[in-house]
Amino acid sequence: MSLLFLVAAMSASAQTNFAPPPDRRAAEIRAACIDGRRAVCGKVIKILADGLVVDSGYTGLLEAPFNQSWVVSGGASLSRDPKVMELSKPASPCVGVVFLTDIPKRPAVKLYDYVVLQAYPCGQFNYVPVVGVQKAIRKFSAGIDTAVKLNLDSQPRVTPP
Repeated sequence: MSLLFLVAAMSASAQTNFAPPPDRRAAEIRAACIDGRRAVCGKVIKILADGLVVDSGYTGLLEAPFNQSWVVSGGASLSRDPKVMELSKPASPCVGVVFLTDIPKRPAVKLYDYVVLQAYPCGQFNYVPVVGVQKAIRKFSAGIDTAVKLNLDSQPRVTPP
């Protein structure tokens, strides 16, 4: 009887060391992404093959007439509010330099255009603003499915012994 109890106890304790099943992990990550989403609203300062580096915090982009498209011409007269602060609330404006991936294909974005859209956190990006300087910045995805996939891919897999 005590051997059976010992085996059951070892089995139960071993289960706590494993990652949740993939479907549950994906659901947890999706919920965290939705809770961590931000309004990326800022000026494009670099265009890369897999996304944009954006100086976010131009909250005027969240209001009409600028909120009609996800891209606003760089010729628009906008300034960054020096007092804006990023809150820890879903959909609050994102502040600071961020990398934005999985962006819509149209309209095309040009350097120094403005962008405004909801984006989901998906890790960090190593940004090189000038040769010899590397800076880790937050990475966001315009698509929730991409954000979930990137977060799942970046988490270490726990395998049974």
